Amino acid sequence: MRFLVYDRLLGFGDDYWIEDEHGTKVFLVDGKALRLRDTWELKDPRGHVLVDIHQKMLALRDTMVLQRGGEPLATIRRKRLSLLRNHYRVSLADGNELDVSGKILDREFAVEYDGELLAVISRRWLTLRDTYGVDVVREDADPALLIAVAVCVIHLAEKEHED
Repeated sequence: MRFLVYDRLLGFGDDYWIEDEHGTKVFLVDGKALRLRDTWELKDPRGHVLVDIHQKMLALRDTMVLQRGGEPLATIRRKRLSLLRNHYRVSLADGNELDVSGKILDREFAVEYDGELLAVISRRWLTLRDTYGVDVVREDADPALLIAVAVCVIHLAEKEHED
């Protein structure tokens, strides 16, 4: 499954659609304005919230938190003691971890679980300007979670790059 994400720097109140490879709108990233922290919701086309995305307050390192139905889903932060700046760890609520590595700012990276590829994020396949693809490799993977992870990792890398 391939999804097209329009690459805009996320800011307060930014909303944009994520389409599948056929141009069908499948997810809405709904930015929440007037909040103290960076906050978005990933919604289905009918407006149901699939994943709530927000920045964790009072953290030593920049951290993004994902929730589903008010319950913790995952925590995302840059790996500590990593030689590569573009290496992030996704700690899932069930105790498992996803590994995100590659050229985050160039939109060329991968999401893996236990060494197995789950998704590839890339601009290489696309001719559309300011767009990157999220190619979900495994059929049993959760596309909403993987798209939320990609959005968060890019946001964290851009914030770090600005500092």
